[in-house]
Amino acid sequence: MVGLVIVTHSAALAHGVVETCRMMAKDVCIATAGGLEDGSLGTSYERIVRAINSVYCEDGVAILMDAGSAILTVETIADEMEDRVLRLVDCPLVEGSIVAAVAAVCGADLDEVVRCAEETRRVKKIAN
Repeated sequence: MVGLVIVTHSAALAHGVVETCRMMAKDVCIATAGGLEDGSLGTSYERIVRAINSVYCEDGVAILMDAGSAILTVETIADEMEDRVLRLVDCPLVEGSIVAAVAAVCGADLDEVVRCAEETRRVKKIAN
């Protein structure tokens, strides 16, 4: 199964996203890297690496991020882990994570998990 990593500036946000994903896809292989080690807001290189390692498998890992330094840090880590199958996902964090989780537990491969999550960029929530 494809692993998922949720990277945010806030541990509470990351855990909330994972809680929501598990409501929809209880067996999803998912880890968080939210906030800094002292509980403050920020992005932790070490937390991201640990999260990737905790869910890594030959099927690969899709990494979903909120913004700014989360994206930059994940890009750096992905470059350094070039021997790993990692994909950065460009999508709304909450919606994309839920769709990715459902796709992953349904057996989608990494490309399909990423495609499904990235499709959430086009979803209109309110018809005007």
